[in-house]
Amino acid sequence: MDRVDVLGLFLQFLLLSAISFGGTNTVLPDMHRYVVEVHHWMTDKQFADAYTLAQASPGPKVLYVTLIGWQVAGWIGAAATTLATAIPSAAITLLVLRLSERNPEAPLRRAIRAGLAPVAIGLMLSSGWILVRSVNHDWRGMLLTVLALVLVLRTRWNPLWLLAGGAVAGITGMV
Repeated sequence: MDRVDVLGLFLQFLLLSAISFGGTNTVLPDMHRYVVEVHHWMTDKQFADAYTLAQASPGPKVLYVTLIGWQVAGWIGAAATTLATAIPSAAITLLVLRLSERNPEAPLRRAIRAGLAPVAIGLMLSSGWILVRSVNHDWRGMLLTVLALVLVLRTRWNPLWLLAGGAVAGITGMV
């Protein structure tokens, strides 16, 4: 991959990180669109696998961004996507903290927090929909997804058990 592509990857993830209210999962559909649909650097399955691996591993759940960069351009891609994701959120966090210290009960601050919550929830739902579409190609996959959703909402099971069950279903050819 040449330098222009890595620079483009860096700039795209920098932009997405700057608008990712509620975490990087909220811009997951745009990451998918960029690396899978526009540039064809990854398949749907590779993208979903990177996300799943990051969720199952210990540590920060944003690791999938690094895995996407690694898949696209090796070490330089991993560094590009990781830095692009970290820079805006760190800068915005420091700025907001500094302003909040000065006036913690400002009406604008409360209004922004209240307004961004539904936006973040909507973006998270769209991210989930992208992941469901990218890995479920028949009724069995959809059934497994619906079952996992019901179990997450109705039980206190650790989601890692559901991921393990999905892995077993995939390995055994059930889905």
